[in-house]
Amino acid sequence: MAPEPQLPNEPDDDPEAYVGLARQEAEERAGGRGWSTVRSLSPGALITMEYRAGRLNFEVEDGRVRRSWRG
Repeated sequence: MAPEPQLPNEPDDDPEAYVGLARQEAEERAGGRGWSTVRSLSPGALITMEYRAGRLNFEVEDGRVRRSWRG
């Protein structure tokens, strides 16, 4: 039996706290709080759905974060 993979810890941070922030401010704050990857996407963008520990995703419209989620 293969050992269970060890996933990196994610920051103890609420993704909802980024909603409404300007894109640049949100990206800088996320980096400062320990997210290893921050991905900003436009609404309706085609994306891969694999989960990546340590990644925070932003849906950005008109320069502001409209939605935020882990992975």
